[in-house]
Amino acid sequence: MNALSRRALLRARPENPAPRLPWLADDALNRCTRCGDCINACEEAILINGDGGFPAIDFNLGGCTACGACADSCAQSVFDRALPLWPQHVNIGEQCLARNGVYCQSCRDGCGPAAIAFAPARPMPQPMIDANACTRCGMCIALCPADAINWSLPA
Repeated sequence: MNALSRRALLRARPENPAPRLPWLADDALNRCTRCGDCINACEEAILINGDGGFPAIDFNLGGCTACGACADSCAQSVFDRALPLWPQHVNIGEQCLARNGVYCQSCRDGCGPAAIAFAPARPMPQPMIDANACTRCGMCIALCPADAINWSLPA
């Protein structure tokens, strides 16, 4: 994951729509003390020390099961479980192997909610994401050999 500015890290600004932490409250940047409790509590070990010591999520390490351990461990109320897990949408970019004529369906194979399907097409089946079924868990990001899956903010 690229180094993120503090603001982009926690707010997923449009110029760098990196995945933000789950259930992140709007004023999280002001309340986060960088104690590392959420990082230590993460059962999937996908939370890391990011820019300036702020917690960041690295989906290259795996996907999020939405267990809530990060939120439960935070004494500063940085997380608000009444909020959606993530506001971003997942997109498959043009560097996708299937879109470039190489058979690959790694993202679909790792997608627990079956939000990724491959439509029959010639010469190669093409990936499609069902935005309603996608939980934004990030497992597809971890499994993509071409680094073709990214985030975008809703319009």
